[in-house]
Amino acid sequence: MKIKSTILYCLFMLLSIAAVAQSGAAKFGYVDTDYILGEIPEYKAAQSELDKTSVMWQKEIETKYTEIDKLYKAYQADAILLTEDMKKKRENEIINKEKEVKDLQKQRFGVDGELFKKRQELVKPIQDKVYNAIKAVAEKAGLGFILDKSGQVAILYANSKYDKSDEVLTYLGYKK
Repeated sequence: MKIKSTILYCLFMLLSIAAVAQSGAAKFGYVDTDYILGEIPEYKAAQSELDKTSVMWQKEIETKYTEIDKLYKAYQADAILLTEDMKKKRENEIINKEKEVKDLQKQRFGVDGELFKKRQELVKPIQDKVYNAIKAVAEKAGLGFILDKSGQVAILYANSKYDKSDEVLTYLGYKK
């Protein structure tokens, strides 16, 4: 008896879903935001500036770690000749320098670090502009959904006639 009611319930749900799908089937399209952003010169320039800044800051941090490594090796070489007070002083110096570098690393590359803020400053306005263009293209085409095939969303098959990436670029004033 319980199996019959479960089967009937499942059948009812399938029929309901089919009816809803037929009655109000929403049109959809998709875009590739990686492609769109890659076609925008301002985005490329912002990304290039971020990459240069990141490499420069990383080199600075690596240089500081190299200095700390030299201090540590010098400490190890001199340890036999040092008094306990001198050992403590040198150990504290190394520990403090490591802490400074870790703090600098967090300040530059941390969750709310300088690189994140710089990315927000340079890239977010471009992303907002693209989002607004996507919205305008979707509304103009009467689409209910726009999917992004470049990120976490996996599309196993996509008919290219639904690709609205070039229309978004045209709307933004860029030619292919």
